[in-house]
Amino acid sequence: MQRDQSRFRTGSKDGLRDMIFDKQKVFAELGLQALNSGAYGSEGGWSVAEPGNAFAAINPSTEEELARVGNASGEDYDRIIKAAVAAHKKWRMVPAPVRGDLVHRIGMLVAEHHDALGALVSLDTGKSLMEGKAEIKEVIDMATLAAGQSRMLYGFTQQSQRAHHRMYDQWLPLGVVGIITAYNFPAAVWAQNGFLSAIGGNTVIWKPSPKVPLTAIALQRLAVKAMEEMGYAGVFQMFVSEDNTVAERLLTDRNVALVSFTGSTGVGHKVANTVGATLGRRYLLECSGNNGCIVDETADLELAAAAITFGAVGTTGQRCTSTRRVIVQKSVSEKLVRLLAGAYRNVKVGDPVDGSTLVGPLVDKGAVIAFEQTVASAKSLGATVAFGGRRMDRPGYFVEPTIITGARNEWQCVQEETFAPILFVIEYDDFGEALELHNGVAQGLASGIHSTNLSNIEAFLSAEGSDCGIAKVNMGTTGADVGAAFGGEKETGGGRTAGSDAWKGYMRRQSVCINWGKETPWRRLVEV
Repeated sequence: MQRDQSRFRTGSKDGLRDMIFDKQKVFAELGLQALNSGAYGSEGGWSVAEPGNAFAAINPSTEEELARVGNASGEDYDRIIKAAVAAHKKWRMVPAPVRGDLVHRIGMLVAEHHDALGALVSLDTGKSLMEGKAEIKEVIDMATLAAGQSRMLYGFTQQSQRAHHRMYDQWLPLGVVGIITAYNFPAAVWAQNGFLSAIGGNTVIWKPSPKVPLTAIALQRLAVKAMEEMGYAGVFQMFVSEDNTVAERLLTDRNVALVSFTGSTGVGHKVANTVGATLGRRYLLECSGNNGCIVDETADLELAAAAITFGAVGTTGQRCTSTRRVIVQKSVSEKLVRLLAGAYRNVKVGDPVDGSTLVGPLVDKGAVIAFEQTVASAKSLGATVAFGGRRMDRPGYFVEPTIITGARNEWQCVQEETFAPILFVIEYDDFGEALELHNGVAQGLASGIHSTNLSNIEAFLSAEGSDCGIAKVNMGTTGADVGAAFGGEKETGGGRTAGSDAWKGYMRRQSVCINWGKETPWRRLVEV
């Protein structure tokens, strides 16, 4: 049964003003209904949602239906790709700073609806209100960054070996960019990819996860409003479907120049193989992480325990950057585990509608089963559950944040990423061993070290140190500044998005040479 009245309060604990959210008011503000269209294309607008071909958006905190969403069809995809290709021919010639103005306007509209969108993220994903609002703030920040970057799509001048010649590099649009996003960040990943794509002169087709469709629909509505206001139809389009055959058309369609995929490594392999089979097309992958944090004997253990706790349990362990392995020097292991257990006892697990909640539910039943299987596997191999380890006896997909000691890095359950709040504690003797353990997994996204030993810190940051795309010192592995490039190495995929020079991944590079003189070196060889 659908609950019509859901009340939400942000607690004063995080310093936010107390607010009450009513689900129906949130839906009304964002244009959501009991039955929502799952496809928007600039030619034809929103598709007609048919009740018989719709899927449920489920609140993972209650297992109740929030709304229904019409599955996008193959016909929807056909008109969306046609519109995106046509729109690109006009959009690519719009000056880049003007393209940035559209992105900035979307950011302004998102800011106007910050509270409602934060509540919707919480409903959609089970995140705490604090994290839901933080994710929407990242969308706003990303719009600001992209708008500024639109004035700085720099090439560089080179010195020609020929007299009276000039050489330079420039960056040009790719075409249509397909963006496939995961359930854990239903707003931020679209912004990181879509806004950079748009300022680069590309049109965007977004395929969000059907597990969290409502946030995507609400954001697309705001993007449509901005496009209508500014007269740039077709830059941002979207479809969502539970039918994988429709989604996979983004991978095989030669009209899609770049596919950005965020999700599991297994699916990432399929994306790479399918897109890469067509020469000239590109893929950008942000796949699984199995993030380690080294804690040496000189670390501030209280600081480490606080940072590691949020890194492991924030977003219920459903971040690609979540801390999953703590690699701790034996002499301080017992004390660190004691501090971690104390911090875990102070973590409130519950319905994210309560502003004091830090940890909400997992996304669905399958995630709970994976959690239980991983805990059981570790125990069968001889590990000890030092905290948590069980599904909670209440409605919703809730599990206990879990600390497992006595783990070994080579175990399969440690080598694989379980998208849940499970922290493996692995002990080491010397620092060289710590680095080997840290890097001894297939994934390479985020990494961290807690230490006051300058030599250890610099070794961790050196070429023989962390092999990950992100390295943090005396911090948690989670949390990303939009000004930095985000992404990882090895089976994480190698892609980069957000800040730094990540914008280059959404454009094509062209080397230009101009002869501005009246002579050519070929005149000596060719008679005219």
